[in-house]
Amino acid sequence: MKPFSFLVATALHATSLTAGASTIEMKVYGMVCGFCAQGIEKSLRKNPATADVVVSLENKLVVVSTCDGEDIADDELRRLITSAGYDVKEITRTQRTMSEVRGQILQARE
Repeated sequence: MKPFSFLVATALHATSLTAGASTIEMKVYGMVCGFCAQGIEKSLRKNPATADVVVSLENKLVVVSTCDGEDIADDELRRLITSAGYDVKEITRTQRTMSEVRGQILQARE
C-alpha cells in the first residue's frame, strides 16, 4: 500500500467518527510544499472544535470538519492561517463530508 493510500484510508476511518460534523472549506494561497500543509494542519488541530483537517496543495484547499455542535469563527480561522504566512481568499461552510472532499482531491490527481 502506498503511504498516501494508507493516509487516506486512515483519514476515511476518522471521518466516519465525525459524520455529523460541520465542514468549513477555505481557499488558501501561498502553500507550496508538504511542510506548509503539515504546519496548517497542526495549527488547526490544536483547536478543540476541530475533528478533522484536509489540506490539498494542488487545489489550494484547506478543509476543517468540526466536532458535533461546535464551530470555529471565520476570524479565528483567518488568524491561524495568516499568522502562519498564508493568504485566506475564501471561507465557506458546506454540507460536504470529509469523505467527499477526499474523493474529489483523489480524482483531481488522476
